[in-house]
Amino acid sequence: MDELMEKLANIEHERWSGWQKYLHSKCLKNPDGSLTIPAEYVFHLEKLIKTTYENLTEKEKESDRKEVRKTLEVIYL
Repeated sequence: MDELMEKLANIEHERWSGWQKYLHSKCLKNPDGSLTIPAEYVFHLEKLIKTTYENLTEKEKESDRKEVRKTLEVIYL
């Protein structure tokens, strides 16, 4: 069980790290090192936050499925 936990925790960290890299790429870097998320991207994220899975576009659903497959591969292989 400990080995499975560590493998899944690693996947979660990779997921989080990938999300942060993506989010940072959408932001504007300020001279002091802080980041500003452009308003249009904030609106996009807020729309996604309010959207249930069943109401996502097929492309958005596939993005979620892609992440789940990484976990399933560890559990079932």
